Amino acid sequence: METLVVEHPLVAHKLTALRDARTDSPTFRRLADELVTLLAYEATRHVRVTGVTVETPVARARGVRLAQPYPLVVPILRAGLGMLDGMTRLLPTAEVGFLGMIRNEETLKAETYATRLPDDLSGRQVYVVDPMLATGGTLAAAIRFLFDRGADDVTALCLLAAPEGIAHMDEAFADSDRPIRLVTAALDERLNEHGYIVPGLGDAGDRLYGVV
Repeated sequence: METLVVEHPLVAHKLTALRDARTDSPTFRRLADELVTLLAYEATRHVRVTGVTVETPVARARGVRLAQPYPLVVPILRAGLGMLDGMTRLLPTAEVGFLGMIRNEETLKAETYATRLPDDLSGRQVYVVDPMLATGGTLAAAIRFLFDRGADDVTALCLLAAPEGIAHMDEAFADSDRPIRLVTAALDERLNEHGYIVPGLGDAGDRLYGVV
């Protein structure tokens, strides 16, 4: 898996505010949205395009447009919903699918409870959005699900990542011949005994939407 930690003053500034326990939910949602758009700029460097020619007011110009089939953005519910608008703002023609997964707090393994995706993803580039790459189990399960449906190129966007999660992903897909990329705002220190990222920013879903 190719990993990119985006080093930029604006990324660091917004992430610092997200980490702050005093940041309320409305502000947290706004900052997450803004941060995702910054990460999406880097994550889409490999988006597929096709050449076109357009008429400017002066002359013809060669350029590019997004190739079809258009990219698919897949938020992992529920916390991934907080990253969706920031991603589709940069890719307004992308289609959107949904994957409901939850981590069993006892086993720390991902369990799927809902899907809303095309049956055939052959030839599709997919962008998975989920705030945290902690143990790596949820993201690995999501990517396997997408590969099983035919996706041939997956990029994951996470606000934070832990070394243990990256190691799990590298091991899980060591033999994969399909491109897998991770774009994140920071690589944190470690996981604690409960599987939470340290220093992290807490439970992203709860901070986005409240405790339900």
